[in-house]
Amino acid sequence: MANEKKPTGFKLSPWWIYGLLILVFFGLNYLGGAGFQDTTKISYSKFNELLEKGQIEKVVIYNKTEGEAFLTKSALADSANKNVAKDMLGNSNKGPHYSFDIGNDQVFQNNIEKAKTEGKIKDFDFKGKSNWSELLISILPIVIIVGLWILIMRRMSGGAGGAGGQIFNIGKSRAKLFDENSEVKTTFKDVAGLEGAKEEVQEIVEFLKTPEKYTVLGGKIPKGALLVGPPGTGKTLLAKAVAGEAKVPFFSLSGSDFVEMFVGVGASRVRDLFKQAKDKAPSIIFIDEIDAVGRARGKNSMSGGNDERENTLNQLLTEMDGFGTNTHVIVIAATNRADVLDKALMRAGRFDRQIYVDLPDIRERKEIFEVHLAPLKKVEGLDTSFLAKQTPGFSGADIANVCNEAALIAARNNKTAVDKQDFLDAVDRIVGGLEKKNKIVTTDEKRAIAVHEAGHATVSWMLEHAAPLIKVTIVPRGQSLGAAWYLPEERLIVRPEQMLDEMCATMGGRAAEKVIFNKISTGALSDLEKVTKQARAMITIYGLNEKLGNVTYYDSSGQNEYNFSKPYSEETAQTIDKEISNLIETEYQRAIKILEENKDKLEQLASILIEKEVIFKDDLETLFGKRPFNIPAEETDIV
Repeated sequence: MANEKKPTGFKLSPWWIYGLLILVFFGLNYLGGAGFQDTTKISYSKFNELLEKGQIEKVVIYNKTEGEAFLTKSALADSANKNVAKDMLGNSNKGPHYSFDIGNDQVFQNNIEKAKTEGKIKDFDFKGKSNWSELLISILPIVIIVGLWILIMRRMSGGAGGAGGQIFNIGKSRAKLFDENSEVKTTFKDVAGLEGAKEEVQEIVEFLKTPEKYTVLGGKIPKGALLVGPPGTGKTLLAKAVAGEAKVPFFSLSGSDFVEMFVGVGASRVRDLFKQAKDKAPSIIFIDEIDAVGRARGKNSMSGGNDERENTLNQLLTEMDGFGTNTHVIVIAATNRADVLDKALMRAGRFDRQIYVDLPDIRERKEIFEVHLAPLKKVEGLDTSFLAKQTPGFSGADIANVCNEAALIAARNNKTAVDKQDFLDAVDRIVGGLEKKNKIVTTDEKRAIAVHEAGHATVSWMLEHAAPLIKVTIVPRGQSLGAAWYLPEERLIVRPEQMLDEMCATMGGRAAEKVIFNKISTGALSDLEKVTKQARAMITIYGLNEKLGNVTYYDSSGQNEYNFSKPYSEETAQTIDKEISNLIETEYQRAIKILEENKDKLEQLASILIEKEVIFKDDLETLFGKRPFNIPAEETDIV
């Protein structure tokens, strides 16, 4: 901000104060004890002995209880007094040289006066003495305890300095402020794809830059925008781009920043956040992972009536659209759990716009690849369209991971540039896991794995709607002993025959074991899990079963998870279980029939797999001939 003072670079640390106190203590202690002089304690009888010998030049008595003796030059030369002849620094000790306690002060005074009369000492003096060192020693523990308490309170309240520098400021907002003075390098040019979402948030920035353009027609600036979508799709990146593009103050924080162990702190931080934003209006507030505080109220039966999260949410609702409405403060929030958010938070007037940030399609994936490939040293003519086709269902974060992994693989292989094969290996690494070539697999197990994977490949090749095969491997990777890679068609709607063909291809592995060995194994666990989920979805979610009819038990609001009862009767539950079993068994028998008709080719494919360990689409075309179905999705180019 222009009117704010620039930091000087000098920051007073509490440890400096503690160190200064300790130095003062030692200084006073030395001053009270005659500085660096070395004073040795002796008994009263020893003092009398020195007095009788005439070795004492001067005596000083403090408070009639303690005395200090200064020796003559001849006494210091005596070997009996060599310990006190030098001080701590090795210089000549000017005294006092000895200290002693006085018994009866009247008797001592008589003796000392007598010694002076006899010429045994030159002088003596009585003085009062204030013991600063003892006083400081008694105060020092209290000072240390108070200092430690202050230090702990500062740490609990978020560190020294800033809004949370003291225990009384713990309710202050922890939002990080970005303004025209902040260097935020991310802009909308760095956000590939997400055209619809980008337009929406760009318009929000325009609302704040030139509000009169919209208000002149009587329109009102929106209160908030909610970015919803799967993890890794770029919700936070969009917010960073807004911070980089907006020429207005931008407050950024996470939903968990409102949560604290102290009661009432969350609501207090919400109030302070909106107060700061209103003072700097027009401004933008970005709350990442808002589901941390925006979860639906009253659903957690274990919490008490005074739930801290609910208090924070109530305050957020009031600030966004209450009596004290902040007209020029726009709230942008991001979450991947919109189904658990409170309905009051989602209504118009609070979050007027809900922007769905979906997984990128093939065209958007190409744009994302181009952004992440820019800093890489890659081979010339690398086909980004091909890479986009090889990564269906990948989010923006996944694509960034693929590019980084490809660069690491190329470096591992001592290449000078990243090529196409490195990207394919990176996709395999991310999807399937790390190759385990040293895993011990017996000959029988290897043949069983080869037959299983060949079964998948054969059935998928013979079915019209099954996903086209890319490659098959029997090299153990991650948790799997073998894997088959497919390039699924990106469909917006799925028909029953397409789902059934995919289920049949998935059951092809177990069916191949049955056809070749007449035995089955535990190797089909992941296949069975996938097929069971698909069958249950067809029957209970999409209403694709004739017996149950056009009925769905899916709840898009996510409220079913809070219910202990099922949304259907026990009789319907039995019907669902029976239909799921029938559906899977039908596709299993269908896969067996296809494999029995092509048993010779299945065995040949398994033998090639055992020999090569990895086979590709071209090997299948050599064995089976061209696929008998024209799949236009395989030849689709990116327009």
